[in-house]
Amino acid sequence: MKELQLSEVNQSVSDRISPFFHEILKAFHENINSIYVTGSAVTSDFNEKSSNINSAIILNEINFDFIEFLASLGRKFKGKKIAAPLVITSDYIKNSCDVFPIEFLDLRLIHKIVYGSDILKDIQINKSNLRLQCEREIKTKLLGLWQGYISSMGEKDIMLKFLSKSITGIITLFRAIVFLLGKEPPVKKRDVIKTIEDITDIRKDVFEKMIMVKANLLKPSKEDLHIFFKQYYKNLEAIAKIVNELQPSSD
Repeated sequence: MKELQLSEVNQSVSDRISPFFHEILKAFHENINSIYVTGSAVTSDFNEKSSNINSAIILNEINFDFIEFLASLGRKFKGKKIAAPLVITSDYIKNSCDVFPIEFLDLRLIHKIVYGSDILKDIQINKSNLRLQCEREIKTKLLGLWQGYISSMGEKDIMLKFLSKSITGIITLFRAIVFLLGKEPPVKKRDVIKTIEDITDIRKDVFEKMIMVKANLLKPSKEDLHIFFKQYYKNLEAIAKIVNELQPSSD
């Protein structure tokens, strides 16, 4: 059995995730192609107190005994803020990049291989499929904003809840849009938002504020939330127009 390679992973992350991976490999190493640490755990955005540790495990074939084993480990390691890993096969990746290009682009961009061979770095993203998913995702967010705003009836707590829900996934979406617009997507959240501002001329301020609200780093008043909503909706709508007008491409 090969050894785990965690030297390029934050020490705090390594200390918490290493026992988890060791137990998995001890029981199922013959069916495991590769293991990765993904998401904020491999970026400077990682917060030791609040961030979950995300990972991906590529199996040679799906095994239900393995899934049951993972469920038991979840109970054991839940206090370590280790999220349930993404479990897929290489065949699933090959057959699903056209359906989930945003998610697979983000996996390609943000991962550290800690076991096996790195197949994520070679994922190919079709820009036509990516543009379509970006358009669908951003327009879904716009619809959700209207519905949430109407349903909130001006109640501050309800507004906070639906705005926080809406901002979830926005950085992953923005990375995909940066990629569509021909730039290399940054990894760090603030850099992603700054790049969106630079290439679209759309102000980044409201997106930064919404991320701070979600992280409980900003406590807006009811009046502030109404202003945030209008700015957030207007800027998302402008980005949606840019995505909508992009020429379909198969690059």
